[in-house]
Amino acid sequence: MSFADITLFALRAIVGLIFAAHGAQKAFGWWNGPGYQRWTQAIASMRIHPVGLWAFVSVAAELGAGLALAVGLLTPFAVAALIGQSVVIIIKVHLPKGFFNSTGGIEFPLSLVGGLLAIMGLGAGALAIDAAVGLPAFSVPFRLLLLGIGFAGGLVALPVTRLQATEQPLPAPR
Repeated sequence: MSFADITLFALRAIVGLIFAAHGAQKAFGWWNGPGYQRWTQAIASMRIHPVGLWAFVSVAAELGAGLALAVGLLTPFAVAALIGQSVVIIIKVHLPKGFFNSTGGIEFPLSLVGGLLAIMGLGAGALAIDAAVGLPAFSVPFRLLLLGIGFAGGLVALPVTRLQATEQPLPAPR
């Protein structure tokens, strides 16, 4: 085990647990978070539709993929999910507030994306469940494909979340 493996483990654990903590705030209300009901209301206030689906997706991405990243389980897939979530939160929530974290800007989530990119580029490392169970290292082209899917998924989710079902008029009686 090398020093690089130890530092990669630390990076994975820190970034993954930050995402997981944000997901736990949304899911359970831990650490002064909104809890699922208030999070669902927040999703509705952002005009993201369908509300229930996207509330679940955001919690699952942050909590589930965050924990998977922290322990190094299917790491490239966890990174891709978190990249997609990050694209949405950066563009939808933080970008209108500018750059700096002091105003709620993109500085903090963009830093997390930097960590995700480093992890995707370096792989899970030796101190990961992926390595412990003998998963083969994912190829660079495959990791690039997953990154592309993550970014594209986030970008596609933005316009899709604005679609809202409209009530259809009942057919006239015959």
